[in-house]
Amino acid sequence: MRTLLIGANGQLGTDLRRVLRGDWVGLDWPEFDVRDEAQVRAAIREHTLDVIINCAAQTNVDQCEEEPAEAFSVNAVGARHVAEYARDAGAAVVYISTDYVFGAAGDRVLAYNEDDPPGPISVYGASKLAGEHLTLAGNPRALVVRTCGLYGHAGARGKGGNFVNTMLRLAHEGKQIRVVNDQRLSPTSTAECAVKIIELIERAAVGIYHVAAADHCTWHEFAAAIFAEAGLAIEVQAITSAEYPQRARRPAMSALRSSRLDGIGVAPCRPWRAMLRDYLHTRELAGGAASPGSIPDE
Repeated sequence: MRTLLIGANGQLGTDLRRVLRGDWVGLDWPEFDVRDEAQVRAAIREHTLDVIINCAAQTNVDQCEEEPAEAFSVNAVGARHVAEYARDAGAAVVYISTDYVFGAAGDRVLAYNEDDPPGPISVYGASKLAGEHLTLAGNPRALVVRTCGLYGHAGARGKGGNFVNTMLRLAHEGKQIRVVNDQRLSPTSTAECAVKIIELIERAAVGIYHVAAADHCTWHEFAAAIFAEAGLAIEVQAITSAEYPQRARRPAMSALRSSRLDGIGVAPCRPWRAMLRDYLHTRELAGGAASPGSIPDE
């Protein structure tokens, strides 16, 4: 399999590099910019490719509210460039999307599956949903992978790190830790997400698939589990979203579940706490270095 990985140095891209099979080429911003149509065309024509994985994204949710044109130029228009030139080259395309395409059903208590109608409540979510549509319309071999609450050792550049390392850093600094307890998600490690993406590609999957933890929790429950699994006696104060105002609205429920993975022989992700435990173990083996970070964007 000959693969072009766009966003190769990002949080998910870093773990995809570890599990890619066959020949692959990695490109990343700022040297490579999906907004530049000529650059995308040249890069795809330069290589004989079977699949292009597009991890490029503007993921800073609050910044997207302030700069909507920028969000759509990367997450939607850039996605169209990649999908259409992949099609012209005879290659499949994978677009990485988000749980934030949901949220409009404010009173929902169940996790979303692939058949649920999306309803974003932020510019970020809307721009990613547009990217999904443009990718699916632009390439008959398009795969959209929605995931949720990603964290990995590389950290998310657009957000300044990841939630797990941020919590551990704040504890180390002796800061008071206040985390929202009215937003539910499916925290997912990039290491596990990357493996599932490769399995989907190897099965020539097309359409929309959810790849996220098998269960869900609130951000507060996630934070408390981080400290418990790390063996730290840290108090986490539960607060409401109203007590932690942010420019962009966050869904009260954006957890994901899959109704499609089993049908093509891909096992679902494990429960979120099992993934967290593995992440903390490998982090400890690597020396426990924490990336700087912030309270979560998604």
